[in-house]
This record gives sequence, structure tokens and C-alpha cells, in this order.
Amino acid sequence: MSTVDLPLLPLGRGTDPLSERGVDCPGDLPEPSDPDLVARARAAKEALGEKLFVLGHHYQRDEVIQFADVTGDSFKLARDAAARPEAEYIVFCGVHFMAESADILTSADQQVVLPDLAAGCSMADMADHQQVVECWDALTDAGIADVTVPITYMNSSAAIKAFTGAHGGAVCTSSNAERALRWAFGQGQKVLFLPDQHLGRNTAVLQLGLSLDDCVVWNPHRPNGGLTVEQLRDAKMILWRGHCSVHGRFTAENVADVRARIPGVSVLVHPECRHEVVTAADLVGSTEFIIKTLDAAPAGSSWAIGTELNLVRRLADRHPDKQVVFLEKTVCYCSTMNRIDLPHLVHSLESLVRGDVVNRIVVDETVAANARLALDRMLALP
Repeated sequence: MSTVDLPLLPLGRGTDPLSERGVDCPGDLPEPSDPDLVARARAAKEALGEKLFVLGHHYQRDEVIQFADVTGDSFKLARDAAARPEAEYIVFCGVHFMAESADILTSADQQVVLPDLAAGCSMADMADHQQVVECWDALTDAGIADVTVPITYMNSSAAIKAFTGAHGGAVCTSSNAERALRWAFGQGQKVLFLPDQHLGRNTAVLQLGLSLDDCVVWNPHRPNGGLTVEQLRDAKMILWRGHCSVHGRFTAENVADVRARIPGVSVLVHPECRHEVVTAADLVGSTEFIIKTLDAAPAGSSWAIGTELNLVRRLADRHPDKQVVFLEKTVCYCSTMNRIDLPHLVHSLESLVRGDVVNRIVVDETVAANARLALDRMLALP
């Protein structure tokens, strides 16, 4: 994670909070786009024409986003890919689990490419299949597996989505987590929520009205998750001990600090933030909610945003009539998302022009079938 301390400054159009202070921090911020690489990317994309569909997640750097045919959050992009059956190549500028979801939802004739295979997700990596199987075995031994419905966040591997689908559960996003949990409690008495404990807790407490005492955290690195059988039986929400490395950085102190610095500021955070941050904020919502809220905000308003910095900077540039700042004093990009850079994108596109499909993401057919069950249940939510 690349970080550097700086005062909390507005990120206005064409400005850099570091350069405003004359601070030399080579390597901490993405370098400007190489003109030669920009021209090569344009040429390759033009040569591929309608055979190519480029997806760009909101957290991608601008040098990559400029070549995206559509932008959005992970599930929106996967659905967009499925809605373009004429596109032979889907280049997903995001992270591994997103490309997996695109491969699951697209046809067998389409090929999904991830420009850099090292672009993973620390949250998704916090729950592997064997760990979840062992957790389910413990729930079975405690006599509660048959009344427990697994719900997995979109930010999870295909294997975890498949486990969820095979055990009667569904996928959720940060936008529909409330609907997914209400559906799950209509199917059973308990929910095993994977892999982000904060989204599960915030949704259960703030939107479903459960108490913090109704929630327990399963630690996959401790025997029986670090919980007693009685705790498992008493709980309504069994939260996996996972989190987002970016959103988990924000603290309630950050909220208090920005309120002291900017009178009248509105604090808007993502539900992957810690519970104490969400309860201290003015508004909480998904990436799409954050974007729509800033778009609709009146000129002259001030906003502190608790989410990934590439998006915050882009929103600040998009709204020069508003004061938009990053919630924390420390600049923090999603280090894995930022692995998708212009050189990797150019390599992927030029390889496709030559007929060489590099870094293709292929999900095993059985895994894909079960994962599709979980995704379809989400799509069918009321």
C-alpha cells in the first residue's frame, strides 16, 4: 500500500495535494500517462473494434479509465460484459475476482482477460475455500448449519461464490446487502456472511435493526473460529473475519478531525468502513451511491469521502464547484487495483491484435455453475 502523510487539502481540478506543498514523493503517486503508450493503446483498441470490450472499475487510475468502454462497480461491469455477446474479448481493468465473475456471466465464446494477474484483492484472499468448508463443518457440529444461510459479498473468489450457491445462499453487493440479508433471514435463522465483517455488521445493525450482540466474528485462524458452541448458537450473524485494506484504514478520529478542519462538511463513507466510522458519518453507501450523491450535491458544499483515493480524486476533478477531500490524512490507493496500469493494458491489447490471448481468466465449469446459482439468486432478489 503506497502512502504518504499530508494535510487534508481539497483535491480540486488539475491539482495534486502533494505538489501544492512542493513535496517530492517519487513513486507514491501514479506517473502521468506516457504519450507513446497512449497512442499504442488507442491504435490497438481501434484495430480490435467491436471484438473488444474494455471494463474499468471506479478505483482504476485515470490513465486506464480513459480507455474503458464502461465504468462501474464490480457487479455492474460483469453484467455489462454479459450484455455484450458480440464482444469476443472482455478486458477487465479491475481485480481477479471481478474478472472471474465476468467469465461466469459471459458466454463460452467470450474470453475474459485481466491485464495483470497479480491484481488480486486482499479481502477476497481472506477467505479461501478450505477455511469456509471447515467453518461450515463447525456449524454442522454445533447443529446450526441447517438453519444458516451463507451470503457472500461480490468481493470473493469464484470458489467462495460456488460454495455459497451449493449451500443455498446468494451473492450480494454493497448496494443490495440489505435485500440479500432480508431474503436470507426469510430462508433461515442465521447468516454466515463472507468475507467482509464490516459490511455484514453495518447492514445487520443499521438497516435490519439487529444488535451488535447478535453478531459474532469467525476467525479462520483460531480453533472453532475463536468461538464457543454457545456463541454460535446464540448469534444471528456469523461474520467472517475479513476486511478491505483501504476502507479499514478510516477511523472515527478521522471523522472528528475533518469536522474540526472543515465546518459544515458532510462525511460520506463506504459501508466497508468500520462500524464506528459509519455511525459517525453523515451518509453511507456503495460506490455508485457516493458518485450519485456528489453529482446531486449543491455547488459550494463540502464533502469528506471515505473510499479509494483514485475515485475521490476523480470526483474532485469532476466537481470543481464543490470542496471534496479524502477522509484520512494519508493518501492511500488500492495497491492491488493499481497494478492495472497503462503498460499492462497496452500489452494485453496489442497481444489480442496479434491473436494472442494473454492472462485469460477461466473458471472451472463446476465452480462456475454453483457460483452462477448464487449470482442468479441475487438477481432474483425482490
